[in-house]
Amino acid sequence: MPIKIPDKLPAFQTLVNEGVRLMTETVAVRQDIRPMQIGLLNLMPNKIKTELQFARLLGATPLQVELSLIRIGNHTSKNTAEEHLLNFYQPWEAVKQRKFDGLLITGTPIEHIPYEDVTYWSEMQQIFDWTETNVHSTVNVCWAGMAALYHFHKIQKHQLPEKAFGVYRQKITKTSSPFMIGFSDEFQIPISRWAEIRTADVAACPDVDVLAYSESKGVCIAQTKGTRRLYVLDHMEYDGNSLGDEYSRDVAANVPIKLPHNYFPNDDPSQTPLNRWRPHGHLFISNWINEIYQTVPFDIEKVGT
Repeated sequence: MPIKIPDKLPAFQTLVNEGVRLMTETVAVRQDIRPMQIGLLNLMPNKIKTELQFARLLGATPLQVELSLIRIGNHTSKNTAEEHLLNFYQPWEAVKQRKFDGLLITGTPIEHIPYEDVTYWSEMQQIFDWTETNVHSTVNVCWAGMAALYHFHKIQKHQLPEKAFGVYRQKITKTSSPFMIGFSDEFQIPISRWAEIRTADVAACPDVDVLAYSESKGVCIAQTKGTRRLYVLDHMEYDGNSLGDEYSRDVAANVPIKLPHNYFPNDDPSQTPLNRWRPHGHLFISNWINEIYQTVPFDIEKVGT
């Protein structure tokens, strides 16, 4: 089924050009289907790029998905035009009475800041608690994953001496998880972060399972037992050029940065990197949507009860 997004959203034409099937309001109301209500709480500085990346993955699922874009209410974005936010985003306060089948909470490059020092930490705590009653299944990505593990389980992040930056091999630890169906025993995924969640810390928490991890970079995917709360600390949603753009940005700004690990062919930045993680990004989101469909009440107002 197609994904339903505003037809004036910048991602719309890009997705059409890529062959992702989109749905207009007219077609949506004609179908006798309750669409999956998915929210994207977008914390990333470049919101337009991030909403495109996640819409691309959601648009490849077999079920009808209606995407709602959400933002933090008391934070001013420096990298996205206010007009774009006003046209396409709702502050969380405006949607907190709604129920959602699924919610994606993105990362943001603030993992070097203590959680309590983040200007919108109080609102994030309210949102995390709200997901327990108003969202059937939540995927917390990168910083949001670390923050949610801290909020719900007091699992601490650990600062890294240098940035974890590149494409790293991950091992599956729980093949029985419905979210890992179809995954190869090992897969590769982009990482870009200054902190990690250590597998030993999660193993010591009886309420959380590690689903996939990197031997050198810690937890990749984890899940709270008995709930549909997921933590994805790395970036299945990234485009093929995302790490390259980040590298070029830092080089241009004279910020010390190493070549991203296992990314450029022959470690040559003049060569185009290969996207080796795209299938697993699509597979993970498809598994997530399918698991929601199999387990969520048909009456969305019963979510959380």
